[in-house]
This record gives sequence, structure tokens and C-alpha cells, in this order.
Amino acid sequence: MSAGTVLVVEDDEAIAGLVALYLQRAGFGVLHADDGETALALWRRDHPRLVVVDIGLPGATDGLDLCRRLRAEGGTPVIFLTARSDEVDRVLGLELGADDYLTKPFSPRELVARVKAVLRRTGLPAASPVTELAGGAIQIDPARREVRVGGEPVELTTREFNLLVALGDHRGIVLSRTQLLELAWGADWYGDERTVDVHVAQLRKKLGTALDLATLRGVGYRLD
Repeated sequence: MSAGTVLVVEDDEAIAGLVALYLQRAGFGVLHADDGETALALWRRDHPRLVVVDIGLPGATDGLDLCRRLRAEGGTPVIFLTARSDEVDRVLGLELGADDYLTKPFSPRELVARVKAVLRRTGLPAASPVTELAGGAIQIDPARREVRVGGEPVELTTREFNLLVALGDHRGIVLSRTQLLELAWGADWYGDERTVDVHVAQLRKKLGTALDLATLRGVGYRLD
């Protein structure tokens, strides 16, 4: 049984081939692109579960630019590969929305382990049913990681999607920011819990009045 498809965006054929070999051994289907524009076209066509991106891609669209465009259009998890070891590049990549990174040279076994870990944090089983909120006005499809409002698709980032799923799974229950961080970001995530407020604001902006989400000051949020 396939574990899903991973898009590998790497211009070094030897590295790309080795990564593909180990991912395939782990049960993943693999797509390969050696530049950002090709990668974007494959991503739009095939909707992979995760994208592995080399920051130093040739051409007009490098890895950081590609991540920006992926984040602007959807919420597919991204793992960066980088030959740059300084902290600024890593922080910039993560601030753009990357879910993890590895510095070259790296172990392909470690990359596979990172891919599985990110998918555990961000993914849901393919058999998960579509969840309907607000009398069906909002539809959440966990298997395809898609959200529709009034039948129209709405693009969410990985964490916005995870947050919406967490709220939907606990309808009618007040969840604190700490609880939402654990559910949507993972127990190993460290950072300011106010990031939840930022993502809630984005959900409200993107989903509109169909999202019946109450704020309980000093406590947290409840989806009705």
C-alpha cells in the first residue's frame, strides 16, 4: 500500500536519485523536478503529500521562492534541503512555512524519518471521512487536505488546516491556546502561543461568517 507521493525538487541527479530510492523503499511514490517552475507544475497537477525542496535551485525560482508560491496556493508540508549552514537561512526557510530542514550532506534514512514525522504531525489517514461544519457550508476533506466553503475551494496553509481540523474534531468544547498548539502544531513545537490567534484570524478571514468560532477571552476558542 502506497504511503502517498513525495515531490523531490533537487537539481543534483545523484542526490535526487538516492532520495527517491530510499523514499520508494519506504513505500512512497516519488515525483522529481530539477527546477522550481517544473516543480510547481507537478505540484498543481498531482497534489503530492509532501515536497522536499533544495533551497539552492537554479533558475529564477529558487527553493525559497518555490516555498513562497506553494504557501500562497496551498498547505502541502515542505522540508528544505540546504548546503548553507548559517542560522539566518534556516530561520527564513521556517518562517516561510517550511515544516523541517536538513543540511547537506545528510543521511537519506534520516530524511525518510523526517518525512514520516512531518506527515504524522500534518497528515491524517486517507480513510478519514469528510467533515461538515455550519450545516455543510464548510467541508473539510482530510484525505485530500482540502477545504470548501459553499462548494468553492479555499486554500489554507498546513497549520491553518491542522488548526481547523483540531477545532472541528472538538466542536462545542473550549480549547486553550496550549491545547490547540499541541493538537495542530505538535507537542514538540516551541514558540509563542499567540501564534494561535494569528492563525485563527486567518481562518476567519478565509472562511468568513460560515465559521462559527467563538473567542473566550483569557480561555481560548470554541467552534460551535
